[in-house]
Amino acid sequence: MTTVTLGPEGTYSHRAAQAVTDDEIGFSESVTAIVEAVAEGEAERGVVPVENSIEGSVTESLDAFAEYDIAVVEEIITPIRHALLAQDDSFSLVASHAQALAQCRGWLDEHYPGVNVEAVASTARGVERARADADIAAIGHPENATNGTELKVLAEDIQDRSSNATRFVVVAPTGERSEAGGKSSFIVYPDVDYPGLLLELLEPFADRDINLTRVESRPSGERLGDYVFHIDISAGLYEQRTQAALTDIEEIAEKGWVRRLGSYDSRTVVN
Repeated sequence: MTTVTLGPEGTYSHRAAQAVTDDEIGFSESVTAIVEAVAEGEAERGVVPVENSIEGSVTESLDAFAEYDIAVVEEIITPIRHALLAQDDSFSLVASHAQALAQCRGWLDEHYPGVNVEAVASTARGVERARADADIAAIGHPENATNGTELKVLAEDIQDRSSNATRFVVVAPTGERSEAGGKSSFIVYPDVDYPGLLLELLEPFADRDINLTRVESRPSGERLGDYVFHIDISAGLYEQRTQAALTDIEEIAEKGWVRRLGSYDSRTVVN
């Protein structure tokens, strides 16, 4: 089974993917490309980040889910431990993924005020830059420094909050979509706009005592002020209350569409 995730080797996404499969793992530097590969049958699984406890949602993932028809079959929660990695402490630039830089912003301001930062495709790509150039430091998992002899761990646990964690999901072809699981995700595009629309979309869940774990709007790309809603709930699609709520939602969005990404279970992986 081929599983694709954000690369190169050593990213946090790679670590999450290793918890999913013992088989071959391929790499991409684009979340959209990963989701597209699964949707078009070029990969059997994709592992992508969707939300961080500090920086919030990964919007590229949400937009890819709206563009390509895939299934969400599992959720992986992994605590994030960031370390500062460099050949020595004389660096003038810190290179890492934009989310990692944001998650360590306060620590960098306190310990390296005024240091230049540069966002790159992944934490592992930043590590590669640091290996090649003594003037560059990276932010990544502490074990990234043991995969070669050039880097030292200058500081560990530099994330601004100790509770820092990232939520990944495993995406699969639509034929593997399940109604069984403790959580469910779906996307709603009403293709209408009027006062009280969002309230109408939320009431069917409140009326049936279904907990919403995430509600987020993203631009539809059709016109300014037009939105797609991403909704996660603590209930399975197999439950009658969920089916009833979605029937109501589909009536409200009859001019648009509702995409059921599927139901799945969640587990926490410490690595």
